[in-house]
Amino acid sequence: MIYPTDRLIWLTAAGAPVALLLGVAFPTLWLLPVGWLALMLGLAAYDLSVAPRGLTADVALPRSVNVGEGFDARVTVGGGRRVEAALAGDPLLAPADGGRTRVAGAASIPVATLRRGQARIAHLDLRWQGPLGLAWRQRTQPLDHPIAVTPDIRPVRSDGVAILTREARTGLMAQLEAGQGGEFEALAEFDAGMDRRRIDWKQSARHSKLLAKEYRAERDNNIVLAFDCGRTMCEPIAGLPRLDRAISAGLLTAYVSLKMGDRVSLFGFDARPRVADPARSGVGAFAALQRAAASLDYSPHETNYTLALSTLAQKLDRRSLVMLFTDFVDTTSAELMLRSVGRLLERHVLLCVVLRDDELEGLAAATPETPEDVSRAVIAAGLLRERAIVLTRLRRMGVEVLEAPWQQAGPQLARRYLDAKRRHLL
Repeated sequence: MIYPTDRLIWLTAAGAPVALLLGVAFPTLWLLPVGWLALMLGLAAYDLSVAPRGLTADVALPRSVNVGEGFDARVTVGGGRRVEAALAGDPLLAPADGGRTRVAGAASIPVATLRRGQARIAHLDLRWQGPLGLAWRQRTQPLDHPIAVTPDIRPVRSDGVAILTREARTGLMAQLEAGQGGEFEALAEFDAGMDRRRIDWKQSARHSKLLAKEYRAERDNNIVLAFDCGRTMCEPIAGLPRLDRAISAGLLTAYVSLKMGDRVSLFGFDARPRVADPARSGVGAFAALQRAAASLDYSPHETNYTLALSTLAQKLDRRSLVMLFTDFVDTTSAELMLRSVGRLLERHVLLCVVLRDDELEGLAAATPETPEDVSRAVIAAGLLRERAIVLTRLRRMGVEVLEAPWQQAGPQLARRYLDAKRRHLL
């Protein structure tokens, strides 16, 4: 494609009136305006003739990237030529400056990821000028490069190993535990520092010395990550949908659970159940869980807790720890969830995970300066009060509730899981 530059347009527009006035003042110069236009066209034609043709660029793009994690699209043009490049957009990606940049040999275009899914960069547009800067040459270079935007597992790398190391250092993974649901291991002579509740008085009387029961924590427990994919969970929090923040926290806990020898399954729902991944065990199953989490789609529908939780209860054939990642706006929308939760609690342990709404808290705590600020603060405070009411009702029903900022949700959830194992809630 060939088209004029701004310089050519301005020169033509500025010179044409002058040439026209001279032609009017001096009739013998009536051909001067036509000559000026011809001169500009001739210079533009010369500029195009000496400009390079068919420039191509090498574009370095990743095959996969975590949601919320940016990357640089590296554009390299041979010969160190100066060109302008524009990267084709995708709804899942947000290139800086619309994907446009000036390249003098090589340049990078920062690209942010907005949502999970399969993104595709179709082409790269290149344009360059001749030495006079009067005309553009432009070509479209096909790329058709797929980029898989996957769930963010950076917390697994950064926090997962640290949590496991800390728990191993304190002895959780190796120590013998006593309590309801623990598995009896052996009798040992009572030592100072042991829990006196573990003393077996009958055996101690028989052997004339204090003996204590040693237990080992049960393994192969069933952990279910249940994700609400409804409309409310698609609202952004710190630039990413709540669902993606919840998935990151859930995958961190899944990694810790697999390392602890438990079985982890994944369940996703909105107006109806969408994803029901079977229970998996072993650290090698984490990749399959990550793929299953990547298949959780964003939904514009309202969440049907009754259908989803009843379906989940039918699928569970043993006592399980169900981690429910959800959110609600008011008590009306949460009423059906409260009814469904009561039936699930009859057999299973339920941990409800809710991300703290920093935006609402900021609106409620901000100093109002205008009547509109007062209205926003009152509405935000009302929504926070209704959320607190729902969480209080859940706790009174026996539900474990975790409300945390999105940055701390993963580590806090992993610690809640480890605490549940320590207390033998399963």
